[in-house]
Amino acid sequence: MTAKLTRAFAIALFVAALGMPAQATARPVVEVAFVLDTTGSMSRLIEGAKRKIWSIATAILDENPDAEVRMGLVAYRDIGDEYVTKTFDLTGDVQDLYAKLLELRASGGGDWPESVNEALHTAVTKLAWSQGPRVDRIMFLVGDAPPHMNYAQDVKYPAVLRMARDRGIVVNAVQAGSARDTERVWREIAQRGDGRFIPIPQDGGQIVVIETPYDIEIIELQGRINGTVIPYGPRAQRSSVEQKTRQIAAAPRAVASEMAGYLNKSAGRTGAALTGGGDLVADVAAGRQRLEAVKDDDLPDAVRGMSPADRKAHVEKQAAARKALNERMADLVRKRDTHAAEQRKKAPAHAADSFDRAVAETLKTQVRR
Repeated sequence: MTAKLTRAFAIALFVAALGMPAQATARPVVEVAFVLDTTGSMSRLIEGAKRKIWSIATAILDENPDAEVRMGLVAYRDIGDEYVTKTFDLTGDVQDLYAKLLELRASGGGDWPESVNEALHTAVTKLAWSQGPRVDRIMFLVGDAPPHMNYAQDVKYPAVLRMARDRGIVVNAVQAGSARDTERVWREIAQRGDGRFIPIPQDGGQIVVIETPYDIEIIELQGRINGTVIPYGPRAQRSSVEQKTRQIAAAPRAVASEMAGYLNKSAGRTGAALTGGGDLVADVAAGRQRLEAVKDDDLPDAVRGMSPADRKAHVEKQAAARKALNERMADLVRKRDTHAAEQRKKAPAHAADSFDRAVAETLKTQVRR
């Protein structure tokens, strides 16, 4: 057998072990960016959003299980604050975005208007939106104060929204609170952006965090799945992968369970235990990396000392273990989802107005199936 055929056969074995199709078709892409006011008045909403980013991401996969999900964030304040805009680009590495979101703190502000125009322009023109016919591009402007219209350097929102329409970006406007001057502009932004105007309470509404009888087992099982990860690459990349494997343990119980649910649903096609690259098991299986091409210095100590044959056997063993664990996890996640859906039906009526529920319901209508 030639070396080329041997490599192809090895890749096929890894793919089969992870339950992936040998011939992957082009996947639809769903890109969601939040343009978020991070001044002091938004503190409670931001804290709630940190807890619910996983349920929002999962809402996309529930509507379109084959989708590649990419999320991004533009945080904004105003001139004179610590920053005017802070950009976290669109990425499929939702775990990395979650870690950055945890670092955000609401502060600043003072006068009423904020740098909404600059934030919208940054989101439309600076984020790495994907091209192509199978891409949904959706933005959520989230804030409580209208834009400064007297900043000479700004591209004003009507012009920015024309750019967004030209680029196929839908812009929704989520208003926290009930300020009339904000409502007028937010309604106009949603209309010009082909999106929805979504009013919610100032604090983000009653963000319902549902714990289920399955959460503890789900969290424990995700820990075992993380044990199949083999970090590789430069030291910084390996450290990042190791940090992601610790996220479950550091997160509150309901958040950790929702994170594990998202990872399991997104693993259906990729076999990945984490979002982003740097896991040798998933990258070899997906054909992104050839095992024999990985330098010894880019491997963890436990794998570095193995012979090539032992490395191959070790990666195959981890892949097979992950497949079995993911199958068990899928069953638990289905049970948890059913339980959570029943609990949401019992939630107070005004809980439907919360930030996370409003965003999830909007995505259901705007993401193409």
